[in-house]
Amino acid sequence: MLKGPKVKVTVHAVTKGRCPFGFKVGDSWLIEDGLTPGGMCPSAYNAVYSAIRVFRLGGSHPWDKDKDVNYVSCPDPKRMLVYEIRRLPS
Repeated sequence: MLKGPKVKVTVHAVTKGRCPFGFKVGDSWLIEDGLTPGGMCPSAYNAVYSAIRVFRLGGSHPWDKDKDVNYVSCPDPKRMLVYEIRRLPS
């Protein structure tokens, strides 16, 4: 099992359409054990997975203003949600 800090994924914005799974701004999932969070659609999880992994392994993205926060868009071009991925303090 992957050890590392907890990461919270939150729907930050809905920029186009409506999510067919009913996700809305403020919905969130906590990743604390390295397992796929229950209730998140596979496409959304696939989009946020790389940022989760970077944060859980102690890394950061050089382009992010905050080393503990990253934003990722849903891959569905008809229903665009933006997810905030946040590394939580240990």
